[in-house]
Amino acid sequence: MAVAQEPGVGVTKAAEPVVPPVGSHNEWDPLEEVVVGRLEGATIPSGHPVVSCNVPPWAARLQGLAAGFRYPRFLIERAQKELDGFIALLESLGVTVTRPEAVDHRRRFGTPDWSSRGFCNTCPRDCLLVIGDEIIETPMAWPCRYFETHSYRPLLKDWFRRGGRWTAAPKPQLTDELFDPDFRIPRPGEPIRHILTEFEPVFDAADFVRAGRDLFVTRSNVTNRTGVEWLRRHLGPGYRVHEIESRCRTPMHIDTTFMPLAPGKVLINPEYVDPDRLPDALASWDVLTAPEPDPIPDRMLRVTSMCGKWLSMNVLVIDGERVIADRHHTGMLRALERWGFEPIPCDLLHYAPFGGSFHCATLDVRRRGTLQSYCD
Repeated sequence: MAVAQEPGVGVTKAAEPVVPPVGSHNEWDPLEEVVVGRLEGATIPSGHPVVSCNVPPWAARLQGLAAGFRYPRFLIERAQKELDGFIALLESLGVTVTRPEAVDHRRRFGTPDWSSRGFCNTCPRDCLLVIGDEIIETPMAWPCRYFETHSYRPLLKDWFRRGGRWTAAPKPQLTDELFDPDFRIPRPGEPIRHILTEFEPVFDAADFVRAGRDLFVTRSNVTNRTGVEWLRRHLGPGYRVHEIESRCRTPMHIDTTFMPLAPGKVLINPEYVDPDRLPDALASWDVLTAPEPDPIPDRMLRVTSMCGKWLSMNVLVIDGERVIADRHHTGMLRALERWGFEPIPCDLLHYAPFGGSFHCATLDVRRRGTLQSYCD
């Protein structure tokens, strides 16, 4: 162990260990530092088929009418109150919370091929992927999110200066060739299909969850096979990437479909996942079936939510035992207790119009643990 000597004193003492700025290998090691998103400047996403195909029908209709405008103040105020409470809870649990910069998302931007206004930076889980000591900017498929990581650049630069690895996946062109012009959402019972072609690699970080040397991914309307292959090659032979088959007709992000909670324990959505078709790597794991979500009584929230009913699964694990879950979803809270976890109720129901809940709203930058293999 390195030692340090104080000036003028003949006694040496052990040097303080250097804490890496970035280090997270799974979804359950003790959480030390997390990025929490912001609501300031949130703008209803600009119209595009890849946006409208991914949100519930009522929200898609509203989005088409109000694209590019600010979110109504009453929606932001309700969500902000809950977000402040969530941040206070994290800090009370000893977790360091950092935030992206506030951005005016109504500003128009573009490439030689298209232009758009922005969206928001409420969900850092989507645009940044932490694998060990590396943080990866992801090539997102929504044009309105093209420059979303810029609001995180002060954090990225700081982590890099302190020794973290910072990578950006190839910036996509997002031209018409990436999107199937004949796409329509499949009807119940029809084969699952996706709006993305394999023109170029695109993926959202939130379509991946981590279990040490094994990552699990769902193909979706924002993540194509080429994007999964890019990440697989980038990570190299030290990691394995497994696909989770999803029956969701509008798939976007894995954390309402498949969520590892602890070594050997995974939570699945019974509507989207067939437990008999899970990867062989999970053969020894306990598969926990999520209970039916509690109904949402607030009609306005049901209409404006960008997420489906299974947002009850969007939990944040603090340390493999304690799990933050929404206070409204009492069925999930009781199920977590039955499975041996300690649920921590918190309010974040009104964050849904901005894209998610506890897991979506955060990016775990540092968890105390080492890289291990948890799968057969």
